[in-house]
Amino acid sequence: MRLLEKIRGKLSAWRRTFNSASDDTITMSRIIDLFSSSYSSEMGSDLSEIVFFTCMKILSESVGKIPCYLMDADKRRIQDHNTMWYLSVNPNEYQTPVQFFSQLEFARNYYGNAYVYVDRNNTGKIVGLYPLDPRRVQIWINNTERIMTRRYFYFYTDEKTGKSYYFLPEQVMHFKTWLTDESGMSGKSVREILATSFAGAKASTKFLNELYQNGLLARAVVKYVGDLKRTSQNQMLDAIIEQANDKGRRIIAIPVGFDVQKLDLSLADSQFFELKKFTARQISAAFGVNTFYLNDLEKSSYANAAAQNLQFYTATLLYILNIYEQELNRKLLKRSELEAGMGYKFNISVLLRGDPQQQADVIQKLIGCGIYSVNECRRLLDRESCEEGDVRIINGSYMRLEDVGAAYDKGSSPNDEPSTNEEEEQPKGGDTNVDSEE
Repeated sequence: MRLLEKIRGKLSAWRRTFNSASDDTITMSRIIDLFSSSYSSEMGSDLSEIVFFTCMKILSESVGKIPCYLMDADKRRIQDHNTMWYLSVNPNEYQTPVQFFSQLEFARNYYGNAYVYVDRNNTGKIVGLYPLDPRRVQIWINNTERIMTRRYFYFYTDEKTGKSYYFLPEQVMHFKTWLTDESGMSGKSVREILATSFAGAKASTKFLNELYQNGLLARAVVKYVGDLKRTSQNQMLDAIIEQANDKGRRIIAIPVGFDVQKLDLSLADSQFFELKKFTARQISAAFGVNTFYLNDLEKSSYANAAAQNLQFYTATLLYILNIYEQELNRKLLKRSELEAGMGYKFNISVLLRGDPQQQADVIQKLIGCGIYSVNECRRLLDRESCEEGDVRIINGSYMRLEDVGAAYDKGSSPNDEPSTNEEEEQPKGGDTNVDSEE
């Protein structure tokens, strides 16, 4: 009975804390927060774990710093579209594009879902993009309809005003993780799935903090002859601990017949740091973040930093950026615009620039092959355009593939010009006027 009353009391206090109708549905994230509240207060939140915080930081900043463009079918940027002002300049009144996309990626990884309300005016034009708190959003599905025509809605409760809203699917952009629940509508976060690994990582951090606070001293046993009551034991131990912690004192006084013996503690023998490093690699692998970003340079060097950035993009960021691009195309563009070849694209060149020497080599090859003009490459370096810089150049000795080997044919090529003889043919017969001296 006491356990049930305790759970009811916690549920009641939990409802009063959230103060919204959306609390009627219990999610796995809220159950974990409910029953681990006392544990979290001792161990700290998940973000207090340094590996988890670093992975969240790397992913959020990586998505936030990549600019998003609207491209046409010929891969040309479209600047005069209604949505570009909100995706590249001002998504809403209180965020920049970097903050906007960083918040979405953080919510997607931390809660498993990120929601954005698309505010439109009466004419259908976008007037703002507003992120929603994932803890206040529910997905309501009409399970009485057929699976092919089953509709769903987003139910949101504003924490400040207490008002509730129903949003249609086209009014909300929903970015979720790759792992979803049984319905496939809501994503699951990594911290929910790897709760046990996070608990072990936070326990190791707490152990090290306590070890530092105790001056790297191990536990000790006090030996004495006789029998003391529990209160006397506590008083004696408190006195010894007080002396040991008194301004870094190295020597303590104990009564006659007492002996303090240290319990052996060897972090090396218990392979503490090896296990801690192994846990860190497991958590970073779950997020798809290389250990190179965790300052684990055991198998890394400056020479392969660019290769690791490329591997991080292809193995991790490429999938994440596709999630954003497809959802932006689905919710912000009309069907006619999609059929015309328009689509949003994140410019990943900001991640793969490399050092100045690598940039110079790449730019030289792009210009020499005629892929980029001089002005296009100057814009990559944030330089102003120059006159006649839009002309593309290429090596003049190049030829078409079908003309390779034409110079070695016996016959004349259709592109060959008629040859002329240096010596003119002499006319047959007749006299020639030749000046001679007799």
